[in-house]
Amino acid sequence: MAACTAAACGCTPHDPRRIGATDPTSNIPAIQEAARDKDRQAIPQLVQQLESDDPAVRFYAIEALERLTGETLGYRYYDDVEQRRPAVARWKRYVAGMKQRRTDSGTR
Repeated sequence: MAACTAAACGCTPHDPRRIGATDPTSNIPAIQEAARDKDRQAIPQLVQQLESDDPAVRFYAIEALERLTGETLGYRYYDDVEQRRPAVARWKRYVAGMKQRRTDSGTR
């Protein structure tokens, strides 16, 4: 009964604020925080969010990526899955290149 009462008043438990949280009310603020803090370590997680079913999550993810990198790589959050697929692949290559550059710089 208490759970029903809490749910009725909007007092439901939320995921912790983190990129990739299942609840957009936890996910979106984490995405915004990463952009605001210029957290380039969050780029791989942001790229994963480009495939979200939620258009708002995709919107905030590409906005954050553009703020962090200056790029969109042709990604449009409002396109359908098939139209987004090539841009998502470009973002995944971008992330792979980031990881490779870190590996290369660590071996020199």
